[in-house]
Amino acid sequence: MKLGFIGLGKMGKGLVLNMREKGIEVLSWNRTPNDVSNVASIEEMVKQLEPGKRVIWLMVMSTATDQILSQLKPLLTSGDLVIDGGNVFYKDDLRRGEEMAKLGIKYMDIGVSGGPKGAREGACLMIGGDKEKYEELKDLWEAISSPNAYEYFGSVGAGHFAKMVHNGIEYGMMQAIAEGAAIMKASQFNFNLADVFKLYNNRSVIESRLVGWVQEAFVENPELSETSSQIGHLGEGEWTAKTAKELGIEAPVIQASFDVRIKSIDEPENFRNKVVSALRGKFGGHKVGKGDLTLL
Repeated sequence: MKLGFIGLGKMGKGLVLNMREKGIEVLSWNRTPNDVSNVASIEEMVKQLEPGKRVIWLMVMSTATDQILSQLKPLLTSGDLVIDGGNVFYKDDLRRGEEMAKLGIKYMDIGVSGGPKGAREGACLMIGGDKEKYEELKDLWEAISSPNAYEYFGSVGAGHFAKMVHNGIEYGMMQAIAEGAAIMKASQFNFNLADVFKLYNNRSVIESRLVGWVQEAFVENPELSETSSQIGHLGEGEWTAKTAKELGIEAPVIQASFDVRIKSIDEPENFRNKVVSALRGKFGGHKVGKGDLTLL
């Protein structure tokens, strides 16, 4: 198997290394070359792939996707496939999928969960788009995902819709964990929060990866003194809340957790917010230090 890969940030780099370890030949390009990139340009990448059978995976910021696609479109031919694996609003997928279809180019959208560690060692893939290509590329999904951690959800946009809702749920879960930690910290009992969350993560009802990560954060720094109260976000919680309104679904937990992130910019010392920020650092590799403004 041979494919092209554009975008070598934390997630993209991990996916490329994962693919190469599994015997997949990857031609990779990044705007700023690094130790994983191996082609000098997008044009060179496309030339080295077979016309009509090319697979190009994008892993770039959503704000850069249209620019990259405008470079790709004149270079691709009917039958080629573009996969967007970044954090993308599903309505943008619908538009881009239609634009590609007019050129005979196939399009797939994949929500990738698991953070940089998952990308490197085995991710969770939420897949939408061309069903025929999905079937053709099952060896690829098997290679880069954890066991039983990929699923086809339907037409273009379905993969990123599922990932959007996943992240909205994640916002609510993280907020609840943070609020619980803050309540315990403010009590008269002088809880060792690392011990509390260690126990919570041993056969309790709320046992989870998130609880495990927050326990790790409290072991490293019980007061989270080096963690910023300003909670970053990449858009998907906001997209989930807006989509819920469009569909007539009340989603107060997701909306409230998103609102907390927006307000956090004006709360420089808030322990509850620090817990959420620390969690983002644990699973996503996001900057969490004081002075880091990550409201992207």
